[in-house]
Amino acid sequence: MSDTEINRQIYFVGGGLGSLAGAVYLLRDCAFPGKNIHILEGMPVLGGSNDGAGNATTGFIARGGRMLNEETYENLWELLSSIPSLEFEHMSVTDEILAFDHAHPTHANARLINKDHEVIDVLSMGFSDADRIALFKLMVIAEEKLDNLRISDWFINTPHFFETNFWYMWQTTFAFQKWSSLIEFKRYMHRMIFEYSRIHTLEGVTRTRYNQYESIILPLKAYLERFDVDFSLKCTVTDLDFEKGESITVAAIRYETEGKPGILHLNKADLCIVTNGCMTDNSRLGSLDSPAAVALDSPISATLWEKIAAKKDGLGNPRKFFGSPAETNWESFTVTLKGNRLLKLIEKFSRNKPGSGALMTFRDSNWLMSIVVAAQPHFKNQPEDITILWGYGLYTSEKGNYIEKAMQDCTGREILLELLHHLDFSEEINGIMETVVNVIPCYLPYIISMFQPRARGDRPEIVPKGSTNLAFIGQFAEIPEDMVFTEEYSVRSARLAVYSLLGLDKKILPVSPYGYDVRVLLKALNASYR
Repeated sequence: MSDTEINRQIYFVGGGLGSLAGAVYLLRDCAFPGKNIHILEGMPVLGGSNDGAGNATTGFIARGGRMLNEETYENLWELLSSIPSLEFEHMSVTDEILAFDHAHPTHANARLINKDHEVIDVLSMGFSDADRIALFKLMVIAEEKLDNLRISDWFINTPHFFETNFWYMWQTTFAFQKWSSLIEFKRYMHRMIFEYSRIHTLEGVTRTRYNQYESIILPLKAYLERFDVDFSLKCTVTDLDFEKGESITVAAIRYETEGKPGILHLNKADLCIVTNGCMTDNSRLGSLDSPAAVALDSPISATLWEKIAAKKDGLGNPRKFFGSPAETNWESFTVTLKGNRLLKLIEKFSRNKPGSGALMTFRDSNWLMSIVVAAQPHFKNQPEDITILWGYGLYTSEKGNYIEKAMQDCTGREILLELLHHLDFSEEINGIMETVVNVIPCYLPYIISMFQPRARGDRPEIVPKGSTNLAFIGQFAEIPEDMVFTEEYSVRSARLAVYSLLGLDKKILPVSPYGYDVRVLLKALNASYR
């Protein structure tokens, strides 16, 4: 190994799961010195969209809640099997998560609730023959023929599809909209086809003991700290300089720290791995008595991506994903309560103990509101006498059924009141409100931006053609056949980037071919006729 390679520095732009995973692969599989790995993150905390914070006094907050999956998160489980648990000696994070999940199985008894506050029987998918034919044709058509199409384009002659139990369950489980990318919908159908027959119970959901920040990000960070990996927080990368010529070679990284500009000059062997988009950029928090602000300005990650894409061909098209916040937003809310009065009422209504029911969706809600009551505690610093629940609404510009305001204009108090009316707990409102510590709404303008209709080339390849030292990772880099909006996608992209840039001849766990498994397909076909 030459002196140049020994002194090689690797810079990760963004401190999300992809970058942390990439750093682990460098240490574990490439014997790379930790002090030569640099993670540049504009926020004061690592983890990207995997967050969780707060306390019992001012309330807890999780901007999003991610459902993991045991069967299709191949590289995530392999990665976390190398990471020691922070809770249990001689146990990996993978072992810890799966042991917890197996001890707390999911079986939703109240997946959909109607306007009369009744739990809907969702054993039947509700398909017509036309719906089944349209789905079958989508499963077999070549992806190359679906550029820029929306889900609604495919079902234009079968509008009944959007009234089925299946659509409401699939839509809210994965956060699709009718105008989302048909390509992504097709990929989910292939990748998650084994969930098709159990979407009504969500038995395939894998839950972590705590929120994803504390269950996944903190153990990764602790592992990387042991090897002296450099975390440069509050360091916002603003641009990349490229060498002149046909190749794509990053020569320098421009950044700002506390408003002061700086520049990192890359040497010949140095590498730059960029998270080229962040779904939680420009998110804003509200409180019990104030709505979350709606921030529609261009997000930092997309601005950086746009700058570099303008300099070189083959680096994607961020406008496709970050140009329509009216289509890519939803709003979440985290409720912190003293005692378990509300959770006990929900348990009685749903027949699910906290942590066993996954997602409850109010089908006729103007906001298409859903809630999750996680196993308690959901935060490590959550006292025994404090409980939390989390929820979200997909249609934030619509007025509520009970609160005559758009969700995006509502305070946390108003969002909770809307929820309590949907649950038909109107007689319990005063008693419940007395237990509220806080309700923190979070407006997320680009949360499903990765689902926007796209064409081939709109997402850059992990290592773009002609690149000598640049790779992309995260939800906005292209991985054939895999599905975005998952932890697996971030981890897989990081593994591909590291192995490719360092020329490591090591296989990556492939995308599981469930969409081609005859037994799984027959089970799904049978479910479609229920």
